[in-house]
Amino acid sequence: MFINFWYPVALAKDITADKPSRAQVFGLPFVVFRDQSGQARVLADTCVHRGGALSKGVIKGGNVACPYHGWEFGGDGKCSKVPSLGEATRIPARAKVDAYPVQEKYGIVFAFLGDLPEAERPPLYEIPEYGAEGWKCQTYVLELNAYYQRSVENGMDPIHNEFVHPLQGAPKMALDLQRNALPLEDIPYGSKFFLAFADKNDQTTLASDRTGERTGAAGSWYQGPNQLVTWIELTATNAFHQYLFEQPIDESHTRIYFLNMRNWLLDSKHDARVEQLTLNIVHEDIAILENLNPVRTPETNNKEILVPGDAAVLRYRQHLKEWQARGWRIDMHALRAQQGDVAFAIPSPARRESGNWVLDPVPLMPAG
Repeated sequence: MFINFWYPVALAKDITADKPSRAQVFGLPFVVFRDQSGQARVLADTCVHRGGALSKGVIKGGNVACPYHGWEFGGDGKCSKVPSLGEATRIPARAKVDAYPVQEKYGIVFAFLGDLPEAERPPLYEIPEYGAEGWKCQTYVLELNAYYQRSVENGMDPIHNEFVHPLQGAPKMALDLQRNALPLEDIPYGSKFFLAFADKNDQTTLASDRTGERTGAAGSWYQGPNQLVTWIELTATNAFHQYLFEQPIDESHTRIYFLNMRNWLLDSKHDARVEQLTLNIVHEDIAILENLNPVRTPETNNKEILVPGDAAVLRYRQHLKEWQARGWRIDMHALRAQQGDVAFAIPSPARRESGNWVLDPVPLMPAG
């Protein structure tokens, strides 16, 4: 689990100014709500008075009020009212919780869970075709009883398609590509591969609807630990572009916000069929991921036998080590050992500007 990246926390349509919602990332609770201007806000979900869950409270004047004693916190995380002290009493400076930068894009609320200043933050993935003419998007929210890194690695593994996806026609990767390391291209905070189809035969369920000869390519890439992209270019005019933003709820549960985009079959009459086929294929993956042992990615690669076709997975793991070396990896063993005794929060950018915080920052693995 890594701080200092963008994580999805909710569908935008589910967040209102009427009541707060709770989200969980890294096994930690967050409260999500809208202020008086309609802006989505994300705070650590622990009142610093007596530990109340702010997400179980109410919204008052754009602030979230704790259900235990009514303390109110604004979108900046600062307490603006302590009912038991009265109106004229100065509120303690320590009465604050971590507030996180928010972006609302693609119908999703994203929070930057970390303390980096804006200029240094890894980006949220840009989807240029979202909302563009000639493209249609269907969004699915998937619940996965598996570790999010295993899901990303699955997306970076083209060899598994032959064995896991009969609904796609069990597409087989050319043997000479399997025997050699995939041609990879590094991108900011990630890497990608994109390969021309070796087989011109299209065996997918939607084959009868495509136009033109299958002359395209397919590939996948990731940006950061939890943003995954897959493009399937069937022909010059028939493509699926899929974007997965993963919310690691804890070490064995993941919520995936899946944007399935296409530039064909645009009429709404095709939506149900496309959705059914897509989700059936996804559940072929889920059946594998939910039964992996160990559940989490091994700490060292010698606990698995990797082959040249795993090059993209290996590069992803190398990136994870690089981000750990920056001091961004949460020490989940230390966190689990103290949860219940200590209230933890992901350090927010405000911690670089002021001290005297009540909530403990999550323990991190040593940098370097």
